[in-house]
Amino acid sequence: MPNLTMPDGSVRAVDDGSTGADLAASISKSLAKKAVALAVDGEVVDLADPLTNDCAVEIVTRDDPRAQELIRHDAAHVMAEAVQELWPGTQVTIGPVIENGFFYDFYRDEPFTTDDLPIIEKKMREIIARNQPFTKEVWSREKTADVFKEKGEDFKVELLDAIPDGEDVKIYFQGDWFDLCRGPHMASTGQIGQAFKLMKVAGAYWRGNSDNPMLTRIYGTAWPDEKGLKAHLHMLEEAEKRDHRKLGREMNLFHFQEEGPGTVFWHPKGWTLFQNLTNYMRRRIAKDGYQEINSPLILDKSLWETSGHWGWYQENMFGVQSAHTLTHADDPDADDRIYALKPMNCPGHVQIFKHGLKSYRDLPTRLAEFGVVHRYEPSGALHGLLRVRAFTQDDAHVFCTEDQLESEILKINDLMMSVYEDFGFDEVEVKLATRPEKRVGTDAMWDHAEEILKRSLQRMAAEDSRIKIGINEGEGTFYGPKFEYTLRDAIGRDWQLGTTQVDFNLPERFGAFYVDKDGEKVQPVMIHRAVCGSLERFLGILIESYAGHFPLWLAPVQIVVATITSDADDYAQEVYQALLDAGLNVELDIRNEKINYKVREHSLQKTPVILVVGNREAEERSVNVRRLGVKHQTAMSLEEAISTLREEATPPDQARKYTHALSQTA
Repeated sequence: MPNLTMPDGSVRAVDDGSTGADLAASISKSLAKKAVALAVDGEVVDLADPLTNDCAVEIVTRDDPRAQELIRHDAAHVMAEAVQELWPGTQVTIGPVIENGFFYDFYRDEPFTTDDLPIIEKKMREIIARNQPFTKEVWSREKTADVFKEKGEDFKVELLDAIPDGEDVKIYFQGDWFDLCRGPHMASTGQIGQAFKLMKVAGAYWRGNSDNPMLTRIYGTAWPDEKGLKAHLHMLEEAEKRDHRKLGREMNLFHFQEEGPGTVFWHPKGWTLFQNLTNYMRRRIAKDGYQEINSPLILDKSLWETSGHWGWYQENMFGVQSAHTLTHADDPDADDRIYALKPMNCPGHVQIFKHGLKSYRDLPTRLAEFGVVHRYEPSGALHGLLRVRAFTQDDAHVFCTEDQLESEILKINDLMMSVYEDFGFDEVEVKLATRPEKRVGTDAMWDHAEEILKRSLQRMAAEDSRIKIGINEGEGTFYGPKFEYTLRDAIGRDWQLGTTQVDFNLPERFGAFYVDKDGEKVQPVMIHRAVCGSLERFLGILIESYAGHFPLWLAPVQIVVATITSDADDYAQEVYQALLDAGLNVELDIRNEKINYKVREHSLQKTPVILVVGNREAEERSVNVRRLGVKHQTAMSLEEAISTLREEATPPDQARKYTHALSQTA
């Protein structure tokens, strides 16, 4: 008779073989109606699974966050049933849950199109209305293979090979329709609800191999209620409007082309934006005691072998040989060495640390670089600024003693949180990514590093209420555990940005040391940290989060002076020069065009401020201030406008410095 520990700590004894459904019914009829699954020792299982051992249990209802994945999983199965009802002979392959939705891959002579989606949706609603129960059977491999062969489901037969020996082969039914699946599922199709929508179709090779048949992938989204669905669809609509590639074209910031896949061609305005971000970060790290350095773009393969990258990361690296060597292989003086474009800066930074004897008095040593790195990404994965092959890291490495380690981690966290706040990100989640399966270093070394990070993580959360914390098991890098900072943007999307990694391995592999107070050689601890990560990706995220409406201090063009008539050209030139002298980034528009045309054009390019001047403004030495997204305009004297805009265009870090100086003076 199993003893079940309930969420409130109470213990219930149940008959051997009782199910989650029996447990829910024994508590209350209303709970039995709302129950969709059971959590046993934290793992979600079918409500119909028998309980045979002592365990901790929770009844999972449809409004439980854990039910959202079940809703999407079940919706995928219902979509597969709908497709096969509508188009008999279509083969179903795999249908996993993904972020915010699900998909299923189908094999059919004639691929599906978006015109088919409303038809499939209608059939899905019919199936859900039938409210058929999900039931599970365990079959032998032989029976499974025979049944699916008879049905003509060759892909399902092949999937049997992916199920480890000794693991049950589970078949889930919903009425007469069934599929091979690991589960779990809710109690019935009716529990899915009607808050779902099919989104798009795409091509996908079976098992991701271009030598295999091409399948049609149908994507969908499903939510517990209509409110969640509408919010998600609105977010997608907003995301489409804010797409940084679209805004990049409209604002003339950058472009990509085939001759340089995954590399950015920055236009003047885009490069100004890039430099505004870089200069801001330079000021921030200088204030925190970092020394900026620069390490070589290409280094001999042997260095990457020592670091471990050549063995663990080679498939993501670009190898380099001189063209002379490739075309003159018989030249005895040819340099036949193999180099690599650096995928990261850390080995070069260790070399700089090692150059010259270091004392414990020199620690912590904080080395920073805005280093261009190259990493191979499949062409199909490239996505504007968000996924590139060449990018700039705001990278830094701190070499410190073990006694300094925790305080340096907390100092880095303070920097990160302050930077994110300056860009308007006030929801931050920090997760500890622990040791991966493939790694360098001893278990004792990993235990020690993870323990320090766990302790720091708890302290960070206790001291800053904005920080949520979590664990990403097995997601650390091959040389050390790390913190991963995830930020939420203006429309509710999450982006993983900054990282802090503790590394006891690279200093050891390269023989880095400092001399302690007793004259002994001691290996330093190395902390890898990046605040923005990739500056290109960070700018892509900012473009979308701001929808191109950059704050004045960051905008590539802050102000445009535009004339109503040519009679005001001389005054416009004077206003333009005065703004330039005030240190503002300004453009002059004295074209022979109507003012409404000029305003519309500069608004489309997301210029934050347009100063409109005509004859009256010239006489009064004033300007009309039009702000992006604001319908009305404000009249100001030229002096007041310059003072106001100059203050507004002060970067937040410099504004804080000025405010602090004033308070000290007072």
